[in-house]
Amino acid sequence: MQPFSDPDSVASYAEGPVRLVPGFLALQQMTRLLLAERMPDDGHVLVLGAGGGLELKVFAEVHHGWRFCGVDPSAEMLALAGRTLGPLASQVELCHGYIDSAPAGPFDAATCLLALHFTPEEERLRTLREIHRRLKPGAPLVVAHHSFPQRDGAKAKWLARFAAFAAASGMAASQAGTAAAGIGERLPLLSPEQDEALLREAGFAGVSLFYAAFTFRGWVAYKA
Repeated sequence: MQPFSDPDSVASYAEGPVRLVPGFLALQQMTRLLLAERMPDDGHVLVLGAGGGLELKVFAEVHHGWRFCGVDPSAEMLALAGRTLGPLASQVELCHGYIDSAPAGPFDAATCLLALHFTPEEERLRTLREIHRRLKPGAPLVVAHHSFPQRDGAKAKWLARFAAFAAASGMAASQAGTAAAGIGERLPLLSPEQDEALLREAGFAGVSLFYAAFTFRGWVAYKA
């Protein structure tokens, strides 16, 4: 069973990012502000990896005229998103699947938070290209995920820092260590330089780092 299909994992999902992602709530707010720089009052946002609905709720609570298409491969997580949104769900279309399941758009903006690190490099590039194809010219894309130096012992050092943060945030030290080891062994991790290069290769311009927190990085970029 996949982690985001397991009922216990889904039920406790909302607790995870706050414990594991430094500045998680601020990341959501910064993302909203970066979108708002270019979004019209009635804009349409593509949210890839939307399961759980955490960022959808943050966006919709403030911008009542925005509409959203939230895409996620986990039906259980999309159901959780619906519950998280509550009455705000009227602003959101939830789509089960990956980027190919998303409507053609064009969208005024897109986000992909804490999702691309599950995707191998080649498929990550294709995903970014498909997001690019669905955006209006000049539209912003905000991405954030695990992205940190990999060479000369740096990978182990940064994963140890990830585990230390998780433990300091209330996770059992043994569980935090197991989580860090799993990230290092199972995720197709890239360096920040590789991630920025993929954004540019996919057709995005103005690639700018706006968020850096231990193993996580976040960028805003624009459809050229």
